Amino acid sequence: MDQEFQVGDKAVVPNQGVGVVKEIETKEIGPHLQQFYVIKLLDNGGTFHCPVGRAESNKVRGLMQAALIDDVYVVLADRDKPADKQTWNRRYREYTKKITTNDPLEVAAVLRDLAVLRLGKTLSFGERKMYDRAHGLLVQEIAAVRDVDEEVIKSEVEVIFKKADAAAEKKMKAKSKKKK
Repeated sequence: MDQEFQVGDKAVVPNQGVGVVKEIETKEIGPHLQQFYVIKLLDNGGTFHCPVGRAESNKVRGLMQAALIDDVYVVLADRDKPADKQTWNRRYREYTKKITTNDPLEVAAVLRDLAVLRLGKTLSFGERKMYDRAHGLLVQEIAAVRDVDEEVIKSEVEVIFKKADAAAEKKMKAKSKKKK
């Protein structure tokens, strides 16, 4: 069943972020009348038009359930996934595909992978841009779900990263001591 929105509902647009359904407008397209959700994006004030009845196929969805936030935080804290050794352009394509799925867990995986990568090297311009995009999408949606300021969520994400990185470093040191 396709997602249905009412005026005033919040919706997540793939790779764009959270928006509010401002109206449902009817446009004449050829001989047919077509209804569209007009979604005003919170991040930049732009608008996104999505045909009513096609939200799901356009990957437009409602906000994630609050219970899913814990799962997102678990993904962000996971440091057991091995580092991706692909070339940057392959990783970029993979990350872009994950972000455009509009699945919060996939976006969190991209953010986590880039956060781990930045520990070992300075991120390139493209990597930094991808990191910022994934970070912004997650922070914006979680802040909207919890109805708090985005700065609160940014702080929580940084704390998660610091704790996970410290735990991973401690684990690596313990492994290297065992080998000696």
